Parts: sequence; structure tokens; C-alpha cells
Amino acid sequence: MSETRVSRKADPFTRTARNVAQIWEDRTALVKRETAAESAANDAKTIRLRALRLEKEKLEAEARELAGTETTRAPAKKRIRRIVAE
Repeated sequence: MSETRVSRKADPFTRTARNVAQIWEDRTALVKRETAAESAANDAKTIRLRALRLEKEKLEAEARELAGTETTRAPAKKRIRRIVAE
């Protein structure tokens, strides 16, 4: 048995440092998984909303076609020229 006092004292310290590192890595992995899941949920929501918007625009375009009206721009406002007297 070549175990000395110093090696017995150093051994628990080393195990504790390893445990702390392992806990840190586990938390980091958990946070990464949570952010990935949140990002995937946001992407799915965005895709769903985009599909709904495109469907609505398509239905509105078809309704305009059936009504025979085209979307027209409002006439541009005439600019007012201001003359400053010197």
C-alpha cells in the first residue's frame, strides 16, 4: 500500500473537480437541448403561419378576380413646393 496522506487528500479533491466539470457539462448539454427544441418549435410556428398567410392571400386574390376588381394604388399626393423668401 503506497497510499500516503497527501494522495488521500488529493484524491477527493480530484474527484470533486471532475464531478463539478461533469455537472457543468450536463447543464450545458441540457441548455443546448432546450434551446434546440425551442428553436424547432419557433421554426414550426413560423412555417405554419407563413402557410396560413399565403393561403389567405390566395383566397383574397381569387375573390378579387371573381369580383372583377383589381388592386390599384392610391394616387400619389402632389408635392407642395415651398418657396422661402430671402
